Parts: sequence; structure tokens; C-alpha cells
Amino acid sequence: MSSDTEDVGEIDGTDGARSYDPDEEHAFPDEKLNEVLPAIKNDVEITTYLKAQNVNAVTRKGYNDHGPKHIEIVRNRALRLYDLLKAGNVEFNGAQDQHLDEADESVIVALAATIHDIGHVVHRDSHAYYSIPLAADLLDRFLPQFYDTEEAVRMKAEVLHAILCHHTEEDPLTTEAGVIRIADALDMERGRSRIPYEKGGRGINTLSSQAINSVTLKPGEGVPVLVEIEMVNAAGVYQVDNLLKAKLHKSRLEDDIRIVAVNTKADDQLVERIEL
Repeated sequence: MSSDTEDVGEIDGTDGARSYDPDEEHAFPDEKLNEVLPAIKNDVEITTYLKAQNVNAVTRKGYNDHGPKHIEIVRNRALRLYDLLKAGNVEFNGAQDQHLDEADESVIVALAATIHDIGHVVHRDSHAYYSIPLAADLLDRFLPQFYDTEEAVRMKAEVLHAILCHHTEEDPLTTEAGVIRIADALDMERGRSRIPYEKGGRGINTLSSQAINSVTLKPGEGVPVLVEIEMVNAAGVYQVDNLLKAKLHKSRLEDDIRIVAVNTKADDQLVERIEL
């Protein structure tokens, strides 16, 4: 596995998280993912959903970004988490329980990360539940390009489960779903709240995101994954201690991921360090 870390500073809508690199050495079989991922990125229906889902979230409700940039970051971080966890010998049970191949685990992760938020086109509220029928129809068209009927049904089941469980009201039953749940919360840097902040939004989600400077994922000591978060003021505590902590809870990965958030601004030491 590559020793490179993912270090993402401000996301301004043009820059993004380090993309999945098919030429890197990974701790998982990646041939199937390398076949499917370009099709995901170039699918017109998928890419249109990713743009359309931001209308209710940002334009109408004034929330943080839930569009293509959010999806790119979540997918990249989900695959990075998956790689680190596999390198740490964490067992993934989603594809395995469905008698699918190990190579299908990362495809489940990539697909679920990409379409987990499409329910926003219906409404921001309860969007995880609206995502299920929309994603089901999309997967019925998309998956037969790569899987026979039985495999496609089983893949669809696992992707839908992971989509539903990114919502904290539903507990993940698979490690793949746990990865999606946590990766969704790891898109927290200040660029995600740029649009509502520039429009005058000063809610806790916006202000706390503005306080996060960077998120880094790398191998941990004693755990497979260390997530390092740099805050520039104490408002970032909300992103870490409320949103991320809630996603980590009952994710199946609580013992495999260590989270350290540090406030690096010398004149604001109300909160210096948080560890989860």
C-alpha cells in the first residue's frame, strides 16, 4: 500500500481530495474497481443527479455543499479508508455475506459513496430514505454492464444498505456501510461551507466547517486508521464532537479508527485537542 497520506486543505469548488489512483499499490484487489469507476464518473444520469441534488441542499435550504465536489471527496476518502482498513486486516462482510468477490467490496464502497445523497432532489429532510428508490432504479440500469443478474441483485442490496446507513438513524450491518457513514462526515473542511457563508449564513454547521482547515487520513499506531483534523478555532468542535462522533458511533469501526483534532491557532486555545 502507498505510504502517501491524503492531505486536503481548503476545498473551494475547483480543487478536491486526492483522487483514487489506479496505478497506486493498494491493499485490496482493484481490477474490478478500475473497470467500474470510469463508468461511474462518466455516467450522464449519475453526474446530473450530483448537480441536481445540490439545489435543495444549498440553493433552497442554505446548507453546506452536497453536490459533485462533496461526492468526489466522500468517494475518495471512503476508498482511502477502505484501503487503510484492508491493510490493517479489518474484515469486510458485505460482499462476503452475499457470496460476491472480495474485489466487489470496493465497488460497493465507490457506488454507495457516489449516490448516497441523490434523495436530496426530493427533499433535504429524510433524504437518505428518498435516495433508496432513486438509487435502486439507477443501479438496475448501471450494474448489468458489469454483473450477471444474480450478482447485480446482490450488489444492489449492499449498495442500498450502505446508502441508507450513512444516515445516523440506521445502524450499519456491514463494514462497507460503516466506511460510507464515516467518510460522509469526513468532508468537513471550510470550502464545503463557502457558499452559505458568503451568503451570510452563520449557523453552527457553516461556522464549524469554516473552522476546519485540513483533514488527513493515514495509517495509525495500534489502529489501522488515524484521522488528523486541523482546526483554526474552537467552533470546529461541533464538526468533530457532534457530527463525526455521531457517525463513528455504531459504525462497526469504532475500534479501528482513531481521530485527533488539534486547534492550531495560538490565540484561541479554548479547545486545544480532541481525541475520539
